[in-house]
Amino acid sequence: MQSYTIGQAARLLGVSPDTARRWADAGRVATHRDDAGRRLIDGRDLAAFSVELARTSASRDDDEPPYTSVRNAFPGIVTAIKLGDVAAQVEIQAGPHRLVSLLTREAVEELGLEVGMEATARVKSTNVHIDRA
Repeated sequence: MQSYTIGQAARLLGVSPDTARRWADAGRVATHRDDAGRRLIDGRDLAAFSVELARTSASRDDDEPPYTSVRNAFPGIVTAIKLGDVAAQVEIQAGPHRLVSLLTREAVEELGLEVGMEATARVKSTNVHIDRA
């Protein structure tokens, strides 16, 4: 059976390795040690935990902030949605900032996005371009 290191599990769950480590320390997901002493999570345990995590995240109160490492949040209003067969473009006006995101049509439908509703654009980037004024 496939086993995953804490770092691999974190990537698959979309969290930091520190978060995955805290969950393992708290007993939320079972671990065992390999011959090198690394903590591993069995694939079946990780799969079950990921389903549980998604279910509990979906049932949280709307007022509770989402679990995310992204710190650049732009709450605003959806001003436009362009749906294609597979992809979609969503525009959010967040104060003076217009943000445009390309995502799947399925994601737009799962989120129930509509023009006029509140939404938060979260930005995490490894590249920032600066133009001289």
